[in-house]
Amino acid sequence: MKYIVCEKPGEFLMKEKETPIRKKGEALLKITKVGICGTDLHAYAGNQAFFTYPRILGHELAAEVVEIDENPQNIKAGDKVVIMPYLSCGKCVACRNGKTNCCTNIAVLGVHTDGGMQEQITLPHNVLLPANDLKDDEIAIVECLGIGAHAIRRSQIKKGESVVVVGCGPIGIGIMKFAQIEGANVIAIDMDQGRLDYVKSEIGIEHTVLGGAEAVEKVTEVTNGDLATAVFDATGHKGALESGIDFMAHGGRYILVGLSKGDLTFAHPKIHAKETSILCSRNAALVDFEYVMDKMRKKQFPTESFITHSVPYTEMISNFDSWLDPKNGVIKATVSFS
Repeated sequence: MKYIVCEKPGEFLMKEKETPIRKKGEALLKITKVGICGTDLHAYAGNQAFFTYPRILGHELAAEVVEIDENPQNIKAGDKVVIMPYLSCGKCVACRNGKTNCCTNIAVLGVHTDGGMQEQITLPHNVLLPANDLKDDEIAIVECLGIGAHAIRRSQIKKGESVVVVGCGPIGIGIMKFAQIEGANVIAIDMDQGRLDYVKSEIGIEHTVLGGAEAVEKVTEVTNGDLATAVFDATGHKGALESGIDFMAHGGRYILVGLSKGDLTFAHPKIHAKETSILCSRNAALVDFEYVMDKMRKKQFPTESFITHSVPYTEMISNFDSWLDPKNGVIKATVSFS
């Protein structure tokens, strides 16, 4: 079977290997679609934390079951499945406390271990969710949106509160939509006017702010001087991460969803004066995947406009560089294996 590997930063190769052999407790899966996310883009660029090369990328996956044993989910051969790409140990303190998303020994597909940019893969039953009622495009973005759903659940958003989301990429868009569903008043910030236009027209975000020197003043105006009681960073950009506190109200929460590779510096008097709660939000849990799938079934997310670029796997390598260029208007790119 064919697979695509990131040999080193800036270099993909298509290779062939034997089809994997399923072990007891595993399913053999045919990958049908792979979503490309910021992790993949950063890995290709050499800027991804927790990463080694060579690596088969791909953790936003739609798949069809080829072979499977009897299992608690009653998943059968031929079924469509969502894949939770976080392989947790089930034994560490985080897992024992229900936080499998930040397992001490976690192995994320496409990051710590090889991912789904290949025609077939074997995975444990317990990371599969039946999804026969969803389209491949919807299945392929469940994990991406699950990151946003987890951040919203972690932040305990309340109806009516003002929320700032910095970054209108795929993760930020998910955060905005789910904050909106929970009843928050959302303000979107980005340096790209095209992405701000997208969240206004497709997500229904009333207040959009172009990043820059006047952004804090504009958020102050929108919130009648209060600023936002919850601020989410979905950029992973050092400068944005360090300045997000400026949008936060006294007594607020600052949720770091984007991941920077280096150190961050905050002025202690500034964060102390606001009695800032700084929360990190990593990956997603089963409940977050189920939440996203429920919203998909209710057609509460604009999948068709969200996926802006799609190619067969045979054309991925020649297209990947173009997805790094904001001028091409990429929101979410997907690669088809079927």
